[in-house]
Amino acid sequence: MINKEMLIEDLVLEYPKLIGPLKVEGIVCLACGEAVWGTLEAQAAEKGITNINEIVDRMNKLLSK
Repeated sequence: MINKEMLIEDLVLEYPKLIGPLKVEGIVCLACGEAVWGTLEAQAAEKGITNINEIVDRMNKLLSK
């Protein structure tokens, strides 16, 4: 399971299948080639995304399938 405090680097390594779904949510830094440092929550905030808890819930549901 992921959480909003998870480091982007860890998320990409542990759950690469979430890159596409997160990109759809607007967190495109995972696959665009820019340096990705920090937490999922910090990246979402940088992109102006305010519903990070809902996104994390959706991603965890995808992982549980």
